[in-house]
Amino acid sequence: MHPDSPVPREKPTGGRIEDPPTVEGVVPTRSAALAAMPPGGSRPTGLSDPGSDRRQGLERSFAVLDLIAAQPCRVVDVVRGLDIPWATAHRTVKKLEKARLLMFNAETSRYEIGPRLWHIGSSYLANSKFLKAALAYLARDRSIRDVDVQVVERIGTYSVVIHAEKRQVTEISKAQYGHHIPLHAGSKGHVLLAHESPEFLDAYLARPLEALTPQTLTDPVALRATLAQVHAQGHAVTEADVQGFTGSIAAPCFAGDGRMVGCICFVYMKTLARDAHRLDELRDALLLMAHSISAELGCAEGRG
Repeated sequence: MHPDSPVPREKPTGGRIEDPPTVEGVVPTRSAALAAMPPGGSRPTGLSDPGSDRRQGLERSFAVLDLIAAQPCRVVDVVRGLDIPWATAHRTVKKLEKARLLMFNAETSRYEIGPRLWHIGSSYLANSKFLKAALAYLARDRSIRDVDVQVVERIGTYSVVIHAEKRQVTEISKAQYGHHIPLHAGSKGHVLLAHESPEFLDAYLARPLEALTPQTLTDPVALRATLAQVHAQGHAVTEADVQGFTGSIAAPCFAGDGRMVGCICFVYMKTLARDAHRLDELRDALLLMAHSISAELGCAEGRG
């Protein structure tokens, strides 16, 4: 059934999508959309504020796009994820679909990010100095092997792969361009979290942390200690915490003002970690790449 059909009592086939956390860059809940309304939570009878309505509609559209970017959804999933009325969610989704910012997948009966939004987002990558520096380095250095190389940025509460390049024969799923995972999982997430503000970190660790595998670090106290170590040593290494058969190592990259702009991550088969000498070689290659990119971006001595 196409989600146009008004079935507000539809039961989900999967787990309930939880309300997003309230940290910077994260999908706003309905309370954020209502914040523009006058004190008391309702507009005085007989009065209308078209500007406020438009602002709320825009915020709601952004919230829907963020939610569906994280996971394809039905209308009922949007209702539950953002705690908004079914009619409002349906109207918003249909407007976004008409604008080609969303598209409906008939095979899964879920909405996904549409081609127009990819077109808009691609201009961000085209203008990214970080990505340009990383691509230039990879074009020069062909010695990196046995890994999938990822160029990664933080978007909201996810580490997002903005470029991926295979330097090994083995196919590793979930390592490709566009893939995203929660920040508390994987070496790339640990590096990004380790260099975030204390306020962001406190808010992130206050939310429930999903275990992707039995090895995913979800205890806030233990994770905070790990992040402090990552920050001190300048890189992170994890194993089997994203997928049971993989490991990874990541290091941060910095702009000229010392601000972290993202990280470089090497993803490899877990069996490679048994070779300590090879792992040391990969660490050295990773740190050299991250250092060189940072220097290209104007960071003194390649460090933040």
